[in-house]
Order: sequence, then structure tokens, then C-alpha cells
Amino acid sequence: MPKEIQMSTKYDPKAVESKRYQFWLDHDLFKPSEDQNSEPYSIVMPPPNVTGMLHMGHALDFTLQDILIRMKRMQGYDTLWLPGMDHAGIATQAKLEEKLREEGVSRHDLGREKFLERAWKWKEHFASIIHEQWKKMGFSIDYSRERFTMDEGLSKAVRKVFVDLYNKGLIYRGKYIINWDPVARTAISDIEVIYKEVKGALYHMRYPLKDGSGYIQVATTRPETMLGDTAVAVHPEDERYQGMIGKTVILPIVEREIPIIADEYVDKEFGTGAVKITPAHDPNDFEIGLRHDLPQIIVMDETGKMNENAGKYQGLDRFEARKQIVKDLQEAGVMVNIEEHVHSVGHSERSGAVIEPYLSTQWFVKMKPLAEKAIELQKSEDKVRFVPDRFEKLYVDWIENIRDWCISRQLWWGHRIPAWHCADCGEITVSMEDPSSCSNCGSSNITQDEDVLDTWFSSGLWPFSTMGWPEQTADLKRYYPNNVLITGHDIIYPWVARMIFTAIEFTGTKPFKDVIIHGLVRDSEGVKMSKSLGNGVDPLEVIDQYGADAMRFMISTGTTPGQDLRFRWERLESARNFINKIWNASRFVLMNLDDFGADDIDLTGSLNTADQWILTRLQETINYVTQQLEEYHFNEAGRALYEFVWDEFCDWYIEFAKLSLYGEDEEAKKTTRSVLCYVLDKVLRLLHPFMPFVTEEIWQNLPHKGISIMVSKWPEPENRFQFPEAVEQMKLYMEVIRSVRNIRAEVNVPVSKKVDIFIRPDNEKTLQYLRLGEKWIRQQCNPENLTIDSDLSISEKTMSAVVTGAEILLPLAGLIDIDQEIERLKKELKTLNAEVERVQKKLSNQGFISKAPAHVVEEERRKEKDYLEKREKVKTRLTELQS
Repeated sequence: MPKEIQMSTKYDPKAVESKRYQFWLDHDLFKPSEDQNSEPYSIVMPPPNVTGMLHMGHALDFTLQDILIRMKRMQGYDTLWLPGMDHAGIATQAKLEEKLREEGVSRHDLGREKFLERAWKWKEHFASIIHEQWKKMGFSIDYSRERFTMDEGLSKAVRKVFVDLYNKGLIYRGKYIINWDPVARTAISDIEVIYKEVKGALYHMRYPLKDGSGYIQVATTRPETMLGDTAVAVHPEDERYQGMIGKTVILPIVEREIPIIADEYVDKEFGTGAVKITPAHDPNDFEIGLRHDLPQIIVMDETGKMNENAGKYQGLDRFEARKQIVKDLQEAGVMVNIEEHVHSVGHSERSGAVIEPYLSTQWFVKMKPLAEKAIELQKSEDKVRFVPDRFEKLYVDWIENIRDWCISRQLWWGHRIPAWHCADCGEITVSMEDPSSCSNCGSSNITQDEDVLDTWFSSGLWPFSTMGWPEQTADLKRYYPNNVLITGHDIIYPWVARMIFTAIEFTGTKPFKDVIIHGLVRDSEGVKMSKSLGNGVDPLEVIDQYGADAMRFMISTGTTPGQDLRFRWERLESARNFINKIWNASRFVLMNLDDFGADDIDLTGSLNTADQWILTRLQETINYVTQQLEEYHFNEAGRALYEFVWDEFCDWYIEFAKLSLYGEDEEAKKTTRSVLCYVLDKVLRLLHPFMPFVTEEIWQNLPHKGISIMVSKWPEPENRFQFPEAVEQMKLYMEVIRSVRNIRAEVNVPVSKKVDIFIRPDNEKTLQYLRLGEKWIRQQCNPENLTIDSDLSISEKTMSAVVTGAEILLPLAGLIDIDQEIERLKKELKTLNAEVERVQKKLSNQGFISKAPAHVVEEERRKEKDYLEKREKVKTRLTELQS
């Protein structure tokens, strides 16, 4: 009788996960090794924003990191996975101000100091939630080294970088587009803009080519800004405009000559694929203008009235000017049409006025000198490696065409710019420490710049500031540069690039060796998840239903590197089923061990063919999974593990093992138990990075030596377990067994019913193999009589199948009542004929084809193909039975 074990009959993640995580924490297993002779391996977690809870994108990103850290820890590396969070200036302040509005107050009512107190409380609240989410998802991070972008050490690093760049002439003040409130006459930050859906119009206009060869059509919702147009832009790959790029058009009304330029910002699919560029009145146009050195023509004043650059419209309110300009364009014959258009328009939170994009003085980083070093790095053998490598080209193309970076933000939450303005001499003092007087004239009449730094400025220092830089700490010396950065393709430009620039400039080296780029997590229809669409999925909800391991396995193996992941609940079901399969197989092994201990495992004895086969396949799987994970092919590693565990270990080897376990040969039992323990132990170790909780729980019940599977040794292939002939033999046995099962299924004969089975080998080698494996064929096929003979001659009707080197024959008389089967097949044929006639009639109806949705028509075609194939099989079977 199988012995009783401590594992429940069904895996319950809720009962396991919290206790196992606490077990790891209690034993300090997440911290780096104290063995300084081992090779270091570090990952610094991309810091989630303290704006709320983690989403599925975070779950994917962090799970991939945890897989690598857990594997490397088991491989003996001195691993550090350093966690942290980002203050996320604009996003956090927007959330906080929204909450304040609900309370009936604004940040200005509170004042800067009180507002920042509230911001810190907000941060602490959501940081505690994120901590719980990290634990729920099983992340093996070193909490003792956790950092925050506004903690004391990182703030010091931020200030040093700003001061050093300023002193090198790489930070300066200049003009940039901001949000302008023409009623309050002040600049406002992005978070003070309220967007409302407004019924407006889309104005389609023709700009004539100067050479008289035609025109180019553009559309705008704000025709009054056309007075400041300095170009028309098209996408460089848009075939419609290839012959126009480089030509010029005459701007209607103004009669100014402006160029047609090519820029990848333009959406080929939107409108005509051509857009007017007004650098002084649109933030996107401003960026395009910088890239193409376009003039910046402001056509309004601070009150929202048209200025001297607006010609005859000077003095008109911007909306009055719009009406007059539209009328003049219609009279000039260049207005093609006006269509109703509902769009999102920004309004000032403070005055309710429609905001106006406006040029303003801001702080910038001069990017060319920094970019040149990054470009040179990518030309060297020591370059940052991008996976997939196609993202390197996107990165390099961007930095080769980079423009100066605006780093100032009109916010209160963030790193305040360390610059002081002198009211007496007008000079600016930039300093690491708060100065008491102007560095130029000595006046004490100085005030600190009101703006804060862009969030990306501080997070751009993340790989080394988290290690204690600018101090030369032990962690910085040992764990920097980081080995890997894992992140989404959407932040290559704002974050990855900036980390590389600053790291080269301030540490003299790249910040990380490899950058693994993953896609976005989308819903089942391929739509990006968002709160506004209501299609987001809470990772905690997934964990509550399926457990953390199922979620981790699903998201980490559900897509190839660089590709987006479609979230499907049915794939979670599949992952949970896989975990249950592992659990049940483990219970079977444990129930059949009796008092078998770790010291009893002995693989030096006589191994049968099944033993040799599973051991060989295990070595191949170890090699393949390790190789795939080293190359960041998480999906391939997961697929290989799934197939080995489910198909080979559970469905085949465990079934074969029952012959020995339930037999009388004690030596064979011991060998089988040894193989089961050995294989299961290695499989659990390979699976551990993907599903840490269930593997730890099972491993603690297995015969083993060690504290935790987390710090057990990563499996390595063993040359002593290479049995190619056993693999060949087992392939034959499995082919035979599958074929017999297929024949039984085809004629609806259950496995429980004994049948005669004849196997006719066509060579001596196959004959010998089959005789050696006869016990397993008998076990799995349940024959009344099993005959293996090269000289078989059978006159009666049979069902047959061909496998490599042999033919399998099952006499029909022993399987079915032929007359009854003929009648059954005739009825089935009649039904299929009717279905074929119905679907073909439907598909020949042109009204249905033209009016029905494409997916409905496609489904009917699929049905037709299916019915035809089934009918052909039934006809063939009838012919065989009636001949």
C-alpha cells in the first residue's frame, strides 16, 4: 500500500504561498551571498511609480527578472536583485491633486510645504501596497537595499549630476513649449490641465506647391495657428509623398514659402498622412521643429489675442481669428471641407480657459556630447547588447538624431532644481549645497528655482545611484555595472537611453551588459490594457483565483522576446492544470517511496530501458532549458519544461515505473525509486525560477539535503546518463502504444476491453526492441493476445497502423460488430451529407457572402472544410468494411 504523505490531495496556493515566502525571508535567502569568491550577478529593478498598485506589465517585467535571479542564485553566483520605487513627479502629483479636488482644496491652498507632506504620506501608503504585491508574486528581492528616487542618497546623486553637467556647460536655460493660461496669464503644468471632450471641427486645406505641380492636403482643428506654420511633414516611408519631400509649398493667406519635410512622427494612416507643423504652438510640432531646425513663429500674445506676426488678424481673439481665417480660406478656394470632430481639449484647472501651447524658458541638457559617447560605445565590442537585437537599431537611430532634453517641470513633487536666482544682478548660482548668497555679486537676495527636475532625470541614474554613487561603496565596486536590464519597448527612449548617457558620463562605463526588451501586456483582443477602457487585469485578482505560480508561468512563457503578450484567462487555466499535474505526479512519487531517503538514491545499478530513456531526456532538457534561459528565451525554456514534465515524465515514465513499483523485484523497485527521486528533484529545480512556491513546497517533502530549493544547485547535464539506444527503443514503444490507442479511439473501443494485437516488424533490430519492451506494450495496450512476429500472415479484416520499422494489426472481429458499425457509419454519412449541403448552399448565396461579417463567413467555410473531411473518412471506412 502507498504510504501516507504530508502533501494535500490538491494543491492549494493560498495555503502554501504566504508561509513559503515568510520562510525565505526568515532565512535571509534573498540577500547576496557572503562568499566573495563567487562571481557577482546583479539586476536593479526598474522602479514602479508610487502612483498606485502594480499592473500586469509590472508582473511580467519583474517575473522575468526573478526567473534570472533565481537561476543565477542556484548556479552559485553572488546575486543581488535591488528593488526600489520612483516618485513619478507628474503622475503622482496629478493623482494627489485629484484627491485634493475631491476634498475641495488645491495644492495652492495648502502651500508647497504642506502639499509635500501629503505627497510623502501618499508615497508611504502606496509603497506599502507595492511591498505586499512583491511578496504575493514571490519576488526574491533584497529588501535591505531598497531605494527610492527621492531618498537622501539618490537626491545627493541627482544634485551632483545636475551641478556637474551645468559646470561642464551641458545644462542651460532655453525656450520650450509649455501650457499657457491666457486668462490667468501664467504657465501651468501638465497636471493642471483638465481634458474635456469638445465638439469641434476638422478643417481640410490645400497648400499649393510652389512649382505649380499640384498641392498637398493637410487637416487641423486649429486653423488660426496656420499663420505660424513653418513646414508640412509626411512620413519618410509614405509612398504617396516620396516625390514631394524637399519641395516647398506656399502658405495660404500668409504667402510664406515653407518646406515639405519627412519625419517618423507622422502617422501615415491618419487623415491624408500630411500634417502642418507649427513649432511655437504645438508640443509635438515643437519637437519636429527642433529636429529639422524650423523657425518658431509665435502668432499670439499672452492674453490669447493674435499678435504682430498674425498680419491683418492682429488684435483679434484667437477664436474670432479662427472664424475669419476659415472664411478667408474658403474665399481663396483652398478650404476643401469642414467636418464635425469631437476631440479632447485641455482646459486650465485654475481659470477654465482653453490652454494654449506656448514657448517658455526652461532648463535643458545639451545632448549631442553625451550622445556621441553612447554612439561610440555601440560601435565597440563592449557595447550594450539589446535582446532582441532589432531594438538596438531603434535606439541608435534615436540617439544619432537626438535633440536637447528639457528637464524642468512646473511641479512641486520632485527634485527641486539646485539653482538660485539673484534678484540684484540676475545671475544664477548652481550649487551642491544651499548657498547663502549670490556667487556673482554676493547678494543674499536669492531665491531657489521653483521648478523640479523631470522624473527621468533621477531615474536615469538608477543603475549606479542605487549602489551608493557618488560614494565609492562596496556595492558599487562589486555589483556595478548591472548584468541585465529588463524593460518594455515603450521606454527605450525616455529611460534606457538616458541611463546609458549618464552612466558613461559619470561612471565611465555602460550601466548594464544586456537589455532585454519585452512587449506590452494586452487584453485578449490585442488592445492595450488601461483603466479608461476598463480592460485592465489586477495581478492580485489573478493570484487570488489561480495562485502566483500559475500567473508567473503564464506571463513569462506566453510570448517571444520583444513581442506583446495577449492576456487570456484560458492560458491561466492551462498553467494551473500544469501545476496540478506536477503536484499529482509528486504525490505519486512520494507515496511510493516508503522509507526511502536522500542517501538511498542510487543510480549505479541496473537501469532498464525506460530508466535510461528518461535520464537521457532529462539531461537534454537540462541543457536546453539552461541554454534558452541564458539567451533570455523564457517562452522556449517554459515550453521545453512543460513538454518534458507532462508528456514524458508524467504520461510515460511514471506509467512505466508502476511495473517495477508494484512488482516483486526489490532491486528494480530501488532503482525506480532512485530514478523517480532524481528526475523529480532536477525537474523541480528547473521549474523553480518560474514557479517558486509549488516547487519549494514539493521539494521540502522530497528526500534532500539543504535548507531550500532556492539555494540548491542548478542542474547540470551528466555525461554518464547518455543512452541513445534507449531513446530509440522508447520512441518505438511510444509509437506502438499511441497507434493502438488511436485505433481503439477510432472504433470507440475502450482501453479496458482486451483485444488481440499483432505486430509485424520488418527488420531484426525492431523485432529485438519490441521483444525487450513487450512488458510495457502489454501494460499500456491491454491485449488479449500480443503477437510479435516478422512472418505474420492474417487473412481476416484488420485495422492497421504503420510505425517506424513495423506494422500494427488489430483484427476487426475482436473490436466491433461489423454489421452494426456499417449501419452506424451510414447514419453518420447521411447526417454529414445534410450538413455539407446546408453549408454549401449558404456559401453559394451571394447575399450572405456580401452582407455577413467576415468572421461569420470564415466560420462557415471552416465548417464546410471540416464536414467534407469527416465525410471522406466515413466513406473510406464504409468501403473498407463492405469490401
